[in-house]
Parts: sequence; C-alpha cells; structure tokens
Amino acid sequence: MSFLSSGVAVVTGAGSGIGRALAQRLAAASSALAIADIDEAGLEQTAQSLAKNSALVTTHVLDVAQEESVKSFAADVSARHGRVTLLINNAGVALHGNFEEVSLDDLRWLMDINFWGTVYSVKHFLALLKREPRGHIVNLSSVFGLIAPAGQAAYAASKFAVRGFTEALRHELAPTNVCVSCVHPGGIRTSIAEHARLGAETPAARREEGIARFQKLARTPPETAAAVILRGVERREPRILIGIDAYQVDVLQRLRPATYWKSLARRLKDPGVASKANTVKQPTR
Repeated sequence: MSFLSSGVAVVTGAGSGIGRALAQRLAAASSALAIADIDEAGLEQTAQSLAKNSALVTTHVLDVAQEESVKSFAADVSARHGRVTLLINNAGVALHGNFEEVSLDDLRWLMDINFWGTVYSVKHFLALLKREPRGHIVNLSSVFGLIAPAGQAAYAASKFAVRGFTEALRHELAPTNVCVSCVHPGGIRTSIAEHARLGAETPAARREEGIARFQKLARTPPETAAAVILRGVERREPRILIGIDAYQVDVLQRLRPATYWKSLARRLKDPGVASKANTVKQPTR
C-alpha cells in the first residue's frame, strides 16, 4: 500500500486548478481527503468530480489568511478524520501591477494569503503530522520563488518567502518523521491570472495584458502538475520543479544570478522591459 492510499490528505486551494487536480488524483489513489477553498461553489464542483471510493472526503470553506479560521479548520479535520498524513498548502493569489502601482494594502492582502496562509496551516497541522509514522508537508512556491521578474514584486516576494520558510522548516524537521517539499511550478494553465487583483493604481489595460501573457506562457496542464507533485511526495523529494520552463529558469538563474532578467525580458518579448534592460549597465555576474 502506498503512502498516498493509506493516509489522510489536506489540500488548500482545492476549488480549481492544481488544487482540484491534486484532490482528484488523491481520491483516485483511495486517499481520505479534507479539501478547502474560499470559493464554496468551486469547492463543491471539486467534491462532485472526485472518484467514488470508501475513503472519507470532507469539504471546508476556508480563508487561509485568517489564523483563527485555519486553527478551527485543523481542529475540524482532526475531529472528523482523526489524523493527517499529508498537508498540501496550495492556496494562492496574484496581483497585477508594478510596485509603484500597488498599494500597501494590496501587498498585505497577497502576503496574508500566499505566505501567512502557508505558515498558519503548517503551525496548526504540524502536531497531527508528527503523530504519524510518516508525515509530509508540501508548500507551493513558484518559478517566481526562483527568479523575480519586473512587474511581480509582490508575488515574487511572497513566493521567495514561502521558499525560505519551507527550506528552513525542512532542515528543522529533518530529525523527525515529517518530510517537507517545496514546489516550483512554471507556467500552469490555471485561472490565477484571470482572478488576480488589480493594483490600486494599476491601469485597467494591464490586466488584459497580464492575462494574455500568462495564457501564452502557461503550457502545463494542472493535471500534469498534480502528478509531478504527488510523484515527488512518494519519492520524498525536497524540491519539485514542474515544467521544462521551470528547469530552464532554474539553470539560467544559477548561471546568471544578477543578469538573468536581461535574457528573460527578450524571451518574453516585452519591448519596454527589453529596451530598458539593454540601456542600463548590468553587472557582469
């Protein structure tokens, strides 16, 4: 019996995208599930799409940005399932706009969900995970937790924070029964760009530009992403990259840590950024 089929998995952000695909794949593997999302309608659609099996599936409407809600969620899962073996922190949001165009409230909103939501979840589920012969935590960072593109100051900050938190957590929990994985997806075909908030002073046209660029670059289906993540869980991989674009970015960042954006701006065909990158003197490394 595999680790997945014998356990209880908690998945946040399960109302769509990667979260839904993870829930579907886990259900097909006969895992018990506690799925959560702030979008009640999307969460119900996910629940209805799951393969029928004898394992218990519970749904939880949850705002991960509210610590008390996450604490209550953990208590509810404990009461209804009795245990947790796998925690996947997948809930996340995006924000359109350069740093000067977004407000501090916009930044706080994004960080509360992407970073603090992850921290709250780990904090309140860790005791349950440590009771098991084997527990596993999966935190979703991003390819923008490896690089920081122009126009993504807020999102990259949150995903670099998730990466740093996850790596330190992995080192701290190394002597225990709990494995920790950090996931860096490249372009995944989800609705995150369409649902992204428009910054307080971001021109409305920027939303459509951002969505169009995302749709052009997002090539990996969420089902593929879910399969890669769960294969990584089975193999206890500490670092999981998804998509050839993620591997390419990882290599480029290692080779050119200070100047990778000059190459990426051209590749993304953003004339304004590329032109600026060509006229500003760049470090040699």
